Amino acid sequence: MKDTIYFYEAFEEEQDALKKLLPENITAGFTWKTIQEAGHTRPPASIISTRTQSLIPPEWASDVRAFISRSTGYDHLHAYRTLTGSKAAMGHLPLYCNRAVAEQALMLWLMLLRGAKKQIRQFNTFTRDGMTGTELRGKRIAVYGVGNIGYQVLDIARALGMETLGVDLVRKHDDVDYTEPFTAAARADVLVAAMNLTTENRAYFDNAFWAHTKPGAVFVNISRGELAPSTQLLQAMDDGILSGIALDVFDAEKDVAAFLRDGIESDNPQVKALLALREKENVILTPHNAFNTHESVARKSEQTIQQLKSFLETGQLIWAV
Repeated sequence: MKDTIYFYEAFEEEQDALKKLLPENITAGFTWKTIQEAGHTRPPASIISTRTQSLIPPEWASDVRAFISRSTGYDHLHAYRTLTGSKAAMGHLPLYCNRAVAEQALMLWLMLLRGAKKQIRQFNTFTRDGMTGTELRGKRIAVYGVGNIGYQVLDIARALGMETLGVDLVRKHDDVDYTEPFTAAARADVLVAAMNLTTENRAYFDNAFWAHTKPGAVFVNISRGELAPSTQLLQAMDDGILSGIALDVFDAEKDVAAFLRDGIESDNPQVKALLALREKENVILTPHNAFNTHESVARKSEQTIQQLKSFLETGQLIWAV
């Protein structure tokens, strides 16, 4: 192992920011690829840093001292520890992109309510037929998961004059109107998924949930794709329950990325359903990019290096899983 740390899934701007902050005595390797795309059979460093699309080989468990995920979510690290019994230190970055992701959610629900895809397409004919949109003031938004990101979503929505509802098992904010899940779904014009992924809430937004939803609502997911299976989103759209869907995260995201980047076909029904959703007028899909602002990339890089230095100096991570 030549390098101290190896960074997977590091896009160009992120690589540049990390390299500027790395101490001179720390050697590092970089690739934009996931572990599986890179084809590495052995860990290239004793400390491995990924985002969420890499599949960490089980046989690496005994050779890696620490895994640092440059993500808010950490369910993939829990799963790896459960699968392998790895004793490696594991860390994530819970605070770097709260505002960035919340602002992406705003962009997405506003695009849905104003029919952005159709507006852009109809510029070519300069016609306005079928493009009458909806204003935000007075509309009701329900945010599922009122953590660091979800609270920012509610803060933005309040500033825009929207009525706000929060759904969370832990009710830690005095200024949030907390509501039961189905009650919120029945009342909201906009639903935003901002909750952490756990073994208990996979497929949280399923057919049973959509049956309680206000007809014509729009759904935005900026959290984890496994919360909302694409097959059931497609059905909710076809049944006329949802009038719009915007996703920055995807069920079977690794397969989705492999298909879109490398043309690797998948028999996964979630991938097929997502590709069917992609063709619909009021569906907006973005490539897991909500975190990606100049400000959040800088914070992410700074906090990643803080994690690294803390581990090398003390054996402990600042934000540990």
